[in-house]
Amino acid sequence: MFVPLYDDNPLRVIRFQYVTGALVGLNLLIFLLTDWRLPAERYDAMVMGLGVIPSVITDQAVLSPDLALIPPSLTLLTYMFIHGGWMHLIGNMLFLWVFGDNIEDIMGSWRFLLFFLFCGVVAALAHVALVPDSNAPLIGASGAVAGVMAAYLVFYPRRRVWILLFLRIPLPMPASFVLIGWLLFQVLSIFVTVNDEVQIAWIAHISGFAVGAIIAYAVRRRWPVLAKG
Repeated sequence: MFVPLYDDNPLRVIRFQYVTGALVGLNLLIFLLTDWRLPAERYDAMVMGLGVIPSVITDQAVLSPDLALIPPSLTLLTYMFIHGGWMHLIGNMLFLWVFGDNIEDIMGSWRFLLFFLFCGVVAALAHVALVPDSNAPLIGASGAVAGVMAAYLVFYPRRRVWILLFLRIPLPMPASFVLIGWLLFQVLSIFVTVNDEVQIAWIAHISGFAVGAIIAYAVRRRWPVLAKG
């Protein structure tokens, strides 16, 4: 297990990663206002109302009125901003902060935001397609962040990234090793995880990574100067 700390890839176009910072800040703020402040019962109700529940998306189930906070289709967006604990939040936000700034630099802030949200929506839809009758809510920005990581792999495979290996050992590695290693960990986790719902969640991560890679490959020739790994 590892988390990224920073990379040696400076910004070239934008002055600051405003969208990346806003996404990190928004996720942190929501976490502080919900996970920390809400009683467990109300927090669970919020997760049901704002998370992606496959059976609700596919019209196989209907939430009770006290849980249906927004239309089910909108949960494909809101689920990305709800996290289940500090480790879930910190892991996602570290990956987003380290890799998101350079993708925002290449794409531009608004296109980067759309890219991030699109990857997250596709990851959720892949989850729904695999378990259409599941009543368990999907939450977290992992699918969207995975798309950002895939784009970084496409554009900057040779950049050096410092990681904290086993959460203890600082180590510099090429981005390709770090990101492919992360992807292999997701694939391996499918086979070693007993819980079926958790297995599907790993696949949602992989789906977000896949769509991010496809989009990055499709647009990489539009920024030939910036996109030199």
